[in-house]
Amino acid sequence: MTRRSPGRTDSTRVTEHPTSHEGRQPRAAGPTAPAERRGARLRTPDPAEAPESPEQAGPPERGRAKDASVPPPAKGRRRRKGGSRRAAALPAQDSPAPAKGSGGRRRSGRSGRSEPDAPVEHGATPAQAGSGAARGSREEPPGRGTGLGDGGQVPGQLPGTARRDGDRLRFVGAATRRIARGIDPDEIVMGLCRATVPTFSDAILVYLSDPLLVGDERPTGPLVLRLRRTDRLRHLGEGEDEGDQSLAAQIPLSPEALLSPELCEVRPGGALAEVLRGVRPVFSEAPGAQDALAELLGEGRTVPGGMRTVLAPLRGRRRVIGAAVFLRSPDRPAFEQDDLLVAAQLATHSALGIDKAVLYGREAYIADELQRTMLPETLPKATGVRLASRYLPAAETARVGGDWYDAIPLPGSRVALVVGDVMGHSMTSAAIMGQLRTTAQTLAGLDLPPQEVLHHLDEQAQRLGSDRMATCVYAVYDPVSHRITVANAGHPPPVLLHLGGRAEVLRVPPGAPIGVGGVDFEAVELDAPAGATLLLYTDGLVESRLRDVWTGIEQLRERLAATARLTGPDHPPPLEALCDDVLDMLGPGDRDDDIALLAARFDGIAPSDVAYWFLDPDPAAPGRARRLARAALARWGLEELTDSVELLVSEVVTNAVRYASRPVTLRLLRTDVLRVEVGDDVPQLPRLRQARATDEGGRGLYLVNRVARRWDATRLSNGKVVWFELPMP
Repeated sequence: MTRRSPGRTDSTRVTEHPTSHEGRQPRAAGPTAPAERRGARLRTPDPAEAPESPEQAGPPERGRAKDASVPPPAKGRRRRKGGSRRAAALPAQDSPAPAKGSGGRRRSGRSGRSEPDAPVEHGATPAQAGSGAARGSREEPPGRGTGLGDGGQVPGQLPGTARRDGDRLRFVGAATRRIARGIDPDEIVMGLCRATVPTFSDAILVYLSDPLLVGDERPTGPLVLRLRRTDRLRHLGEGEDEGDQSLAAQIPLSPEALLSPELCEVRPGGALAEVLRGVRPVFSEAPGAQDALAELLGEGRTVPGGMRTVLAPLRGRRRVIGAAVFLRSPDRPAFEQDDLLVAAQLATHSALGIDKAVLYGREAYIADELQRTMLPETLPKATGVRLASRYLPAAETARVGGDWYDAIPLPGSRVALVVGDVMGHSMTSAAIMGQLRTTAQTLAGLDLPPQEVLHHLDEQAQRLGSDRMATCVYAVYDPVSHRITVANAGHPPPVLLHLGGRAEVLRVPPGAPIGVGGVDFEAVELDAPAGATLLLYTDGLVESRLRDVWTGIEQLRERLAATARLTGPDHPPPLEALCDDVLDMLGPGDRDDDIALLAARFDGIAPSDVAYWFLDPDPAAPGRARRLARAALARWGLEELTDSVELLVSEVVTNAVRYASRPVTLRLLRTDVLRVEVGDDVPQLPRLRQARATDEGGRGLYLVNRVARRWDATRLSNGKVVWFELPMP
């Protein structure tokens, strides 16, 4: 008698064979037969559930030992690999209910006859092993070609086995999902602990290698395991009734019982090394497992008496990265053979997750370091201006981008303010940004005009590649003249917040982005009154999917004006608080790009604190310079610095007059320090050298270096400036 099997095609039929109960011998009490080498047996029955008679045992499972009444396969048929001949050598024992198309079922081949499927391969997951057990009783009605008894149970399947297999399958699914939520090793280890305690075990110890190697890194020494985390059932709180105490209060575990050394060095050839090399979890009763546990827990520490233990190595993609120890109290059922499969699944998911998390952490660290080194760690303390900055990446998971800001001190107490944006926010964008920022610093050191700086940046971007595009705004602030010169290359215009609370968008020629090539850049010179604040930013602050760039600029202007009104017309808002308030204007959908923000508060230098002269390049210039400097110091009440200033001014002016052909400039600036600047039209920079005893000259810069607090020489487009600073008395 044949019938169509549900879910099969019309050409596939299932042949039923009569099953005889005659001649069956009752199963002997005692330990069950070991599992087949390839893992055909997935469960070990509890001794209490073993059948006591042939009638209770039911018919044998198909694909295993059969009675003589079952007809043998026809001659000439090719057996499938791992077919019934191999399975017939196994003793009749309980196993999960066969799934449709799996081990215990027969399916028809091309000849129309049925043949048994291959047994379950070694290492099959609980989900693979238990799927048939969960579906077998509802796919086939009892007594119709399924071999089910009156109770709907698969022959050879003990009562409750399918339910326990389904519970294991659901537990493994939920546990692996919880483990997969972690994105760093600590989160993954915590997920493993909380998923297994108390559902699978009463306590767990997790060890990870120290250090955790990344990718193809090779260890430089022996494997060292560090106890990363322990977890156990907690005792109930005081004041609860003894009758209401759960299993947690009865577990003979204490924190001291789970203590182990923080570090454990795995000895080559030792018991622990052998277990870790085997990769598969083992019971504590397995050969060598006790010695491995003793080595792992440390000298003098053992598992509490009566505890059942499973030791599971944690193997990543290339190497063993740790171990997990699962413990059960004597009050719970002992670990079964299928629990080793569960432990293997948990260990595999945890190890691979930790391996990937370590790799991700290394990549994030490299990206953070790259971005951090590309941006200035601290802003310089420039004369007559206060600075503040902010940088926000596009996302926490991608902290690199092409936005940058910079503040570069220039000769004459000036400062260059730069904000740029390379297209994209990737490692490539960050690398291009670093090259452009370095180029901008070099060009600023040459004291080139802003439009010339942008022109050379455009040439540099074209040398880097045809698709290297960036925007940039470059401004130079002079605190003496209270003027600012701005050039723009396709960047959003700066916003100037005046002292009275009025905010205006500066009218700067937009220009073309850097990298286009063949475009001239223009610069404009504007007033920069004392107390005003200049805001330079990238388009990530004002442009998003929810608003265009000009709408965002108008919102920024209104935000600055509203913030300034809160502090009154005579007091500008604090610079750091102003930056934070500007970033608060960003909504949930406004973070589409990186954001770089640079704010400059113009304090300037009062005209009364500046003394400036032109000196003819003749031998009388040093004497005149000494007299002018002495008079300025007397006017400022700095007579204590007269001797030092006269000596150093005389030496520097003498050196300038010797080579200059045009008038020499002398300027004194009184701020928090006294700064003296001497300029000439000779581009060669002076160098400090050690004069010989017979030399008549060459000691001027040596005196400057010994007396002044700081000094330097800066090349200009039309000469150079030598300056030095003295501390205020």
